[in-house]
Amino acid sequence: MIDRQTVEKIKDAANIVEVVSEFVTLKKSGANYKGLCPFHNEKTPSFMVSPARNSCHCFGCGKGGTPVSFIMEHEQMTYPEALRWLAKKYHIEIRERELSDEEKREQSERESMFIINEYALKYFEDILHNHPDGVAIGKQYFRQRGIRDDIIRKFQLGFDLNDRYAFGRSALEKGYKEEFIEKVGICYKNERGELIDRYAGRVIFPWIGVSGKVVGFGGRKLDAATKGVQQKYVNSPDSEIYHKDHELYGLYQAKRAIAKEDCVYMVEGYTDVIAMHQAGIENVVANSGTALSNHQISILHRFTSNIVLLYDGDEAGIHAALRGTDMLLAEGMNLKVLLLPNGEDPDSFARKNTASDFRQYIVEHQTDFIQFKTDLLLRNERDPLKRANAINSIVQSISMVVNPILRDTYIHDCSQRMGIAEATLISQMNKFIRERKGQSAVRQVPASENPRPAAVSQPKVEKSGPSPVEQMIIQHIIRHGEKVVFENLSDEDGNTYNLSIAQYISLNLSVDGLTLSNDLYNQILSEAAAHSVEPGFVAEKYFINHDNINISRIATEMAMDKILLADSQQPRNDEEALRQRTQHLVLDFRMDYLDRRLKEIRREIAAATNDANRLQQLMEEFKDQSELRNALARKLGSNIIL
Repeated sequence: MIDRQTVEKIKDAANIVEVVSEFVTLKKSGANYKGLCPFHNEKTPSFMVSPARNSCHCFGCGKGGTPVSFIMEHEQMTYPEALRWLAKKYHIEIRERELSDEEKREQSERESMFIINEYALKYFEDILHNHPDGVAIGKQYFRQRGIRDDIIRKFQLGFDLNDRYAFGRSALEKGYKEEFIEKVGICYKNERGELIDRYAGRVIFPWIGVSGKVVGFGGRKLDAATKGVQQKYVNSPDSEIYHKDHELYGLYQAKRAIAKEDCVYMVEGYTDVIAMHQAGIENVVANSGTALSNHQISILHRFTSNIVLLYDGDEAGIHAALRGTDMLLAEGMNLKVLLLPNGEDPDSFARKNTASDFRQYIVEHQTDFIQFKTDLLLRNERDPLKRANAINSIVQSISMVVNPILRDTYIHDCSQRMGIAEATLISQMNKFIRERKGQSAVRQVPASENPRPAAVSQPKVEKSGPSPVEQMIIQHIIRHGEKVVFENLSDEDGNTYNLSIAQYISLNLSVDGLTLSNDLYNQILSEAAAHSVEPGFVAEKYFINHDNINISRIATEMAMDKILLADSQQPRNDEEALRQRTQHLVLDFRMDYLDRRLKEIRREIAAATNDANRLQQLMEEFKDQSELRNALARKLGSNIIL
């Protein structure tokens, strides 16, 4: 691991103008620099680089950050990889933290496994291009599939000889250890203890991890050359460096295109990915016929929020399109589905059409997922029970959608199309949401391990995306969180104390058990309150250079972009102005909270018409919350920020 001292040295040395200039032509613009954004296509420069803040930000697409986060985004690197890139640029020697004996052993094993896989990759490639059987059998297969030699090289495809002892023999002769040859799964031992090639007689598809390391292999049988072999595909078994539900085939080759296009196409197989690349469509990955995992979705979400599931139009393709979709929706992905004409898969369709024709077909035929699922499950369905089950499934998917406005739109559209009262659908959707929250609560830390209970018990409001007032609170904390503007406050015992802006906001919200709707916002508030007691702490600098790349991005945007207030509306930095604004923001947050809760109560009242007791409870809560809101409005007066 890179030690903390070296990390700080790298961050201090990295100059944002020098780093961005490696990729973007910059021109001086006042105290800053301006250029065309490298993350999206634009004709008018909107990418600003600030030497003073040592950060960059695009006013068009919102991307940017510190030198570390810029390299991570632009080069699609991990945090340690970006640090090493910058260290190399600034000739900083990487000092690794001393590892424990156990860490050294694990690191040594992992490195040994990666080394074996790298050797295997070159071995299989060499066989394909230079061995007579590789050329006659393996390369001939790829050419029959219409795959060009440059694409074969791009994906580092290979071939394994029919001789089931060949790879093991070769690797041992080169000095590689039998233990690691077996651990990565390229070979296994027979009853006589001999190493047997797992992929003998198969064409090889390497799995390249997002960082560029070879993590595993897939081998496809060739019917004419591998009679008696039953499995069409054989994949690497799970190991220390390969977990099938963690990897996406083609992601390494696609990551830059995904980031540039802000969209990813999901297909089923290796050849689908390869054929689309050959057609000029590079922002495509495959999950190789398995349901998407949360880990895979999380990796994809690093590059884009937009995904199109692109499958065959037959029954198997439809089934594949439904797998893992609720997890995608819950992750906040914008999900569309495209089924190809009957008899076509992405491989065959890509080979028959140009890239422009393929893209045009996608634009014209991709369908919003909820609409796709509704059409699929309810088309020509007359059986009442089956219709009820289908509608339940559709509403459950809608309940996974993160964006509340989009969720309401789906409910309204489904009500119109299904002929079912909107209140009924809302009631069922809320039931699914409550059930998930209940299941989540069971998994939470026991109450005895939690901090002290809130002083006032507040009804729970369903969380959605951050509201404008929450964004203003976080912007205020990032710009001024460390400033102590609340002095000589007294507690019940008569003790006096001072509070920074971050501490004041944190204390006021926690007293009533209130939290912000965004986990990263809550982390920013918590860390700002905790660190503001430290001498020399400056919130803006701390969060812009935060180790969490997402927090760094938020801080950079909040610091550079006047996204919430025009320059003329920015508050003065004197203590009284900051104190008044802080108090106002806390009151505005409470007002926003009550408004959202009242809206939810109205919806619950509409859905509870047949439950007199529940209706009475809701009416009483609505009355209480309305009185609180009116009192708060009087306190705020007409000078409300929002």
